[in-house]
Amino acid sequence: MLPVVLATMLCAVAWFSPLRAQTPPSALSFHEAVAMAWAIDPVRTELQVGHHSAKARASAAGSWFAGGPTVSGEYMDDHMLGSNEGYTTYQGGVSVPLWLPGQGSATKQVASAEALSIDEQINVEHMALSVRVLDASAAARIARTRVEVARDLHEATARISASVAHAVRGGELASADGQMAQAAMENARNELALAQEEAENATAALEVLLGRPGMPDLSRYGGDDVTHARFVTPRDIEENDPRIRVAHRNVEAAEANMKLARRSFMPNPEIGVDAIHEKQYASPWDDRVGLNFSIPLPSEVRNTPIMSEARNRLAAASSQETQARRMVHLEMTRVRERLIAATTARQTTRAAAAEMERRAQAHERAWRLGEVGLDAALAARQAACTTRLASARAEVEWHVASIRMLIATGIVP
Repeated sequence: MLPVVLATMLCAVAWFSPLRAQTPPSALSFHEAVAMAWAIDPVRTELQVGHHSAKARASAAGSWFAGGPTVSGEYMDDHMLGSNEGYTTYQGGVSVPLWLPGQGSATKQVASAEALSIDEQINVEHMALSVRVLDASAAARIARTRVEVARDLHEATARISASVAHAVRGGELASADGQMAQAAMENARNELALAQEEAENATAALEVLLGRPGMPDLSRYGGDDVTHARFVTPRDIEENDPRIRVAHRNVEAAEANMKLARRSFMPNPEIGVDAIHEKQYASPWDDRVGLNFSIPLPSEVRNTPIMSEARNRLAAASSQETQARRMVHLEMTRVRERLIAATTARQTTRAAAAEMERRAQAHERAWRLGEVGLDAALAARQAACTTRLASARAEVEWHVASIRMLIATGIVP
């Protein structure tokens, strides 16, 4: 029995030695990690392009005319009629559309309001990216802690299994105890493999966000940082939230669009210059120059859909602003309560982990003295590792809750 146990332990050490030899990713501050993720965020690039486009539309709206010029031309002669008397007419003109009263400034206001809205959307994306980096960092940190706890459990069960195997060989324990110890060691080895898989997946997800290997050090930030936030009242925090600001900017853009719809009560009139050159037999005139204009009249068939679309946009923007305020208010309540609960859990699980570790050590000593059974010692060690993992998880979640509170106040620590 002893050679089998020793061979199993050697294989386990050889199998997990690469895991220990791996170089851990370089530690980063959370601010540096967010900056790295922001530099390669594709949504940021998309929003920046939209911002430049809106600025370009606002600049184009400052033009003197509502559109580009229209060039027209005509050519007529009498050759097709068969008379061929030399009656030929060349006519050409150029015209430009004119702004309706207040339409140009209203168009510029719409484009400027949309540019400001996109600015706030960039802030919203930065906030959302910060939360994604925070969640990915926490998952990677917890997964790494799970690997450490599983490795310690595997080493402890391997140590107990070796002692049990020696006792079984000497006839001091029954073979059932050896089988129980071997099973506990194999279960611990399986837990270590699962923990390693979770850690690899979590690290890969974080690496995709950052663009390179790295592990933000969340332990730098705690509850004391929250007290130094710029906004302390819930209303100040909510009003500073970029999601509420972008919703308000969307309402302003919709109001500007409504004003533009009112100013566009008819199609744009056009005015231009025409020139005519004629070649006719014995004609006292052959060249003429004049003005042309075109004024389409207002029509309910055209104006009603435009006004309806503008009203619908304004109503939707107002509704989204109300919903955004409710959502942010509810989320702030949850963030505060999460920080309070995480603070309590951090304190209680830390104390519980220390007590369970002392209990596990006491049970192992009692088992070696023959005062308790092997199953009690193994169960105590398993419970101690479980409580230790819960304590480590609560520690990470406390730091995460503190950082999340800072992000809600507009600070990326």
